[in-house]
Amino acid sequence: MYKKLLLALAVLMASLNFAWAQVDVNKADAAALDSIRGLGPAKTKAILEERKKGEFKDWADLEQRVKGIGEKNAIRLSEAGLQVNGKSKDGAPAKAAK
Repeated sequence: MYKKLLLALAVLMASLNFAWAQVDVNKADAAALDSIRGLGPAKTKAILEERKKGEFKDWADLEQRVKGIGEKNAIRLSEAGLQVNGKSKDGAPAKAAK
């Protein structure tokens, strides 16, 4: 009984870690970008098209190059797990590490 409960708890914890994974805008594929709450197929396509011109240097570069991603939207995307060069947006609450 306890082994089954521990196994179920371990599976739950593993799935939570997967759901809270950070996604770097310069390394992610379309599926990973689409997994970020707030990014849909159109915005993902715009990000990938701009990235072909060169990697994003920082959040300001992403906001400038991708139409529809402004300061407030960037903070929401960062809260949802999006990163630029491994960094969250300044001013966005940090996600708790699991």
